[in-house]
Amino acid sequence: MSSSLPVGALRRLFRLPLKRPSRGNARAASKSEVRLSDVLTFVWRLWMGRPAQFWAMIALMTVAVVVDSLLPAASGRLVDAVSGEGASAGPAWSALWIFIGLSAVASLMRNASIRVLLPFASGNMQDLVTNAFRRIQSFSSDWHANAFAGATVRKATRGMWALDMFTDVVIIGMFPPLLVIIALAAQLGARWPLVGLFMFGAATLFIIVSVWMSAAYVGPKNQLSNEADSKLGASLADAITCNAVVKAFGAEAREERRLSDVAADWRAKARVAWRRSVDMWTVRIVFDLAIQAGLTGLVLLYWSRGQATAGDVTFAITAFFILSGYLRAVGEYIQQLQRGFNELEDVVWFDLLQPDVEDAADARAFVPARGEIVFDEVRFGYKRQKRDLYTDFSLKVSPGERVALVGPSGSGKSTFVKLLQRLYDVQGGAIRIDGQNVREVTQASLRAAIALVPQDPALFHRSLAENIAYARPDATEEDIEAAAKRARAHEFIVDLPDGYETLVGERGVKLSGGERQRIAIARAFLADAPILVLDEATSSLDSATEAEIQEAMDDLVRGRTAILIAHRLSTVRDADRILVFDGGRIVEEGTHRELMAQTDGRYRRLSLIQGAA
Repeated sequence: MSSSLPVGALRRLFRLPLKRPSRGNARAASKSEVRLSDVLTFVWRLWMGRPAQFWAMIALMTVAVVVDSLLPAASGRLVDAVSGEGASAGPAWSALWIFIGLSAVASLMRNASIRVLLPFASGNMQDLVTNAFRRIQSFSSDWHANAFAGATVRKATRGMWALDMFTDVVIIGMFPPLLVIIALAAQLGARWPLVGLFMFGAATLFIIVSVWMSAAYVGPKNQLSNEADSKLGASLADAITCNAVVKAFGAEAREERRLSDVAADWRAKARVAWRRSVDMWTVRIVFDLAIQAGLTGLVLLYWSRGQATAGDVTFAITAFFILSGYLRAVGEYIQQLQRGFNELEDVVWFDLLQPDVEDAADARAFVPARGEIVFDEVRFGYKRQKRDLYTDFSLKVSPGERVALVGPSGSGKSTFVKLLQRLYDVQGGAIRIDGQNVREVTQASLRAAIALVPQDPALFHRSLAENIAYARPDATEEDIEAAAKRARAHEFIVDLPDGYETLVGERGVKLSGGERQRIAIARAFLADAPILVLDEATSSLDSATEAEIQEAMDDLVRGRTAILIAHRLSTVRDADRILVFDGGRIVEEGTHRELMAQTDGRYRRLSLIQGAA
């Protein structure tokens, strides 16, 4: 059958190009480079994660289908037993019990196969969404910045259900009908070759036409409908995530109109896809009637010639009803198969997409020590920029030293921290912490040794205790409370109705900016990492809150190597060393006093402008 299908039809059916990915590592660089073989390999790998269940399910389903295909012959034997000359009760009862026994065996085997399918399918769905989440987490910050979180979530969950649909389609929807077609055609062909040939040819043509219609007629519109569905989910997530901004500008009606436009686009595309599915259903009905008329007519022709008995006619009619039921399912399952492939395409792309930063095969765990940082002739540039930001950049930060990074936006301050955390890989040179090259250790162990307090801390919609303990999940209640006290957070936490069990809302929206900063500082205290990064940690706070949090941060910094990023120079006056960045270079370096002594220095000019002298 498959040899009769043009390659182009298969490509259109699954909407997957057969060309090889352009990247040398044969990993898909874009979604459009996902191949049919990639999807099949992905699904097979999941299936083979549970080989015993898979083969048991196939064996049980095979027995059920083969026994099912014997029912028409059994029904014909029963009719002959009761309608032939000299008919007696004995043969009739025997034929009846054979028919009932075959039906029972087929039903029991099919039921047993489905019972095996349930844990098999649910386990594979769990593996898929877990692996997709693992892959998504491994992608770079740039990837996440360019992807809608809502659309990403929708693709992963939709892929999970697509796998369930795909498994059902192949094992329940496609595999049994193919066996039935072969078995029934063989039985009919053994008696009347022309009838067997007609059944096999008509069923094969039905499947070919169904595949062609799904590929050329229904599939493309389903793809457009899926894309519109993802866009709808992304638009919902975008508006809901930014609800505070919407309310601040009284833009509820505007967002409703915007979402209504997106929903209208989805509706229009979905209606076209659904209408074409109905058209395909109509074609299947015509085929069904043609097969019924042809099969029954041929057997009646043999009967009229005395070459078939009443039981033979019953055999043919029963065979048609069994075949018709399976073929109706095949037509529907082909559409579902195409839709399943389209929806699996996204999670397969996640699986094939090469992360920008990966652990080396022999990467070892980072061993924290005193916190010495060395940038050794580092070269680095972002993909979107024409020239490198860092060229032969070298710097040494001594253990326990407090180093402040200042300079205009885009000068390389935040890049320094991202490279330190190995969110990006350098294109030349090396970064070593305590003598260990960051590219030779695991990312997780490296980042566990660097505590970060960002400008706008992101909190999970979990309890305050869970958010504080995120850096050290095994922390006791006493540890969490001690960290909160050191961060000056304990007082406001205990005043809350649920105390440390208070849920903070998505990204911590239930807390003020100062309260979120205190939680982030408490988290850093609990991490107890040798290296600390404070990234504009007080820039958005009022003066009174800043003073209180600055006191907590001074306590946090003590005894650690600290990297302080600041635009407000008043917060870095006590740093051991201040580095002034510009264009990826350090243009000035020294203490606050030393830099202020440089009459034409950039730091001095900026300090005077800010009144931080």
